[in-house]
Amino acid sequence: MGSKAPDGHYRGPEESPTRATIAAINPPKPAAASGLLPGTLDSENEDEPDEDGGKIGTDLKSVIQLNNVRTHVMLSPEGKKSKRKRNMKKKKKSKVLGGQQTAPPRIALASLFLNEQYPEGEIVEHVINNDNLQRTTTEEVRHLSIVDNMDDDFLNDYRKAAEVHRQVRQYVHTVAKAGISMSQLAQEIEDGVRALTDHQGLETGDALKAGMAFPTGLCVNNVTAHWTPNPGAKEVILQYDDVLKVDFGVHVSGRIVDSAFTVASNPVYDNLLAAVKATTNTGLKLAGIDSRIDHISEAMQEVMESYEVELNRKPIPIKAIRNITGHNILRYKIHGDKRVPFVQTQTTQRMEEGDVFAIETFGSTGRGYVRDDSGVYGYGRNEHANAASLHHASAKLLLKTIDENFGTLVFSRNYLERIGVKCYHLGMRTLVSNGIVESYGPLIDVPGSYVAQFEHTVLLRPNCKEVITRGDDY
Repeated sequence: MGSKAPDGHYRGPEESPTRATIAAINPPKPAAASGLLPGTLDSENEDEPDEDGGKIGTDLKSVIQLNNVRTHVMLSPEGKKSKRKRNMKKKKKSKVLGGQQTAPPRIALASLFLNEQYPEGEIVEHVINNDNLQRTTTEEVRHLSIVDNMDDDFLNDYRKAAEVHRQVRQYVHTVAKAGISMSQLAQEIEDGVRALTDHQGLETGDALKAGMAFPTGLCVNNVTAHWTPNPGAKEVILQYDDVLKVDFGVHVSGRIVDSAFTVASNPVYDNLLAAVKATTNTGLKLAGIDSRIDHISEAMQEVMESYEVELNRKPIPIKAIRNITGHNILRYKIHGDKRVPFVQTQTTQRMEEGDVFAIETFGSTGRGYVRDDSGVYGYGRNEHANAASLHHASAKLLLKTIDENFGTLVFSRNYLERIGVKCYHLGMRTLVSNGIVESYGPLIDVPGSYVAQFEHTVLLRPNCKEVITRGDDY
């Protein structure tokens, strides 16, 4: 989910640039991180030394397998049989599978991973640069609580949320074709997330345990970010020549994964998608403990703007959008206090141990600058706002419902109506006008332009970084 930069792009105090070289080591991905999972486990077959005192039968060796025991029958030259038994050795597995996922995905992950050990993301070692070893005591103290929270539960919650995202989006790739409506596609995504997390969010507080982290973003062509189907709105049908951005988030116990990809049936847009994907991967490669954000931003812009796309026999340069940024993620809060632009910027901010970042980039054939459009994407509770001055009963009741069901998670009109809230428009206007709830609208580039997006969530763990949402698709 993109974070709009208020002043075109994020700025901070000037500091002289120092180039840091980062090397990424990408180990092979586990098969389980690819989405739909196999339902069976294979076994190893290893030969063992002969036990007949040096006599080795050469005429015949037959193997009889009964359940998990194999009996080897050895026939010696004299025709005598010698038997030995051994237990089959199984390959070491990081998880136990209870079955195979359906299409569309509707089986809760807890039923597939019986020991609740979910696949790792892409593990990348930190590269230590001597210039970046200076840490102040205040920084260590400030982040001590964050690092301490990166325990087994933290990682398992994140890995579960990421596996839900992978399995749901694998199905989305099969149905996001010309002719599907955006309301149907959003329903498929949200039904899948709620089924796989095993939290439908209909009971009070259930959506805070696990489920959707923010409304599904389905943005077509020049609509860049923050658009979702709303009740009563005109239906949007995907066309062959459309460029569709699919951006959705999953949370487990407030641990949010934020990942997005772009679908384009017409191959004429291939270079546009390639540019944005390469830019996002550049940001992921350079991200790490003590990495300077201005260095990452400059490198990403260079990659993005090295591409062009040919439309109507005319080459068009691909521009990095200047006033949307990546961002860090906090518990139950999709946008933290750090921004990662993908255009050159001036800031002294660094990434720190314990941070969780959504590295996302947008490339456009238009101006490369977005503006607010009409309509509402979603709402988010301002945790710092004081609600003591509220006098309208409808606003108070609505705020109570928001706090109990969404907390600081971003939600949509559909999410409110799904839990039975009615006649909420006056109360919502009161909450927004008092700054207690923030309203988010769609962001668009110039009409006739095309925008692509790719995004991943990365955890900056003490000894490595984990691209938690990495899959076989992107």
